[in-house]
Amino acid sequence: MTNSLDAGAYWRKLKQRLIAEESEVVTFCHGLKIEATDGKKYETDCANTEGIFRIIQSIPSPKVEPFKRWLAKVGYERVQEIENPELATKRTRMLYKLKGYSENWIEKRIRGIAIREELTDEWQKRGAQEQRDYEILTAEISKATFGITPNEYKDLKGLKRQNLAITWMI
Repeated sequence: MTNSLDAGAYWRKLKQRLIAEESEVVTFCHGLKIEATDGKKYETDCANTEGIFRIIQSIPSPKVEPFKRWLAKVGYERVQEIENPELATKRTRMLYKLKGYSENWIEKRIRGIAIREELTDEWQKRGAQEQRDYEILTAEISKATFGITPNEYKDLKGLKRQNLAITWMI
């Protein structure tokens, strides 16, 4: 995006500038040893999605401007959804439709999300606080209903990170 001949040098220079500006962007980067093409492991700056977006916002290049405008647009849309949650539901429906899901499936999925929210709200009222509490309660319901816990189902299907709510419905 920057037409830099040496991406490593560009990153080091950008990082120096951000540090000089006391930007928090570089705090999102963490050094991880990653194997290079030569088979050796080198410490490499890595960042999560939020960190990458923050870094991109810091790049002073006209080629990055379309991406920055897109980020601003998405941010604006999320603020609108906070003010009017129905917009978020409409966006969710549209995204599922673009992925090829049927209207029937989408309706069941939206209803399932609403039911799950009601259930977790009730659990919270009754004292569930930690993520582990919700995992245990979900596993108990799944075991009683289907005879198998979510983790057992993931193992059975060979799933790693997929969302089970979607998997169960397919």
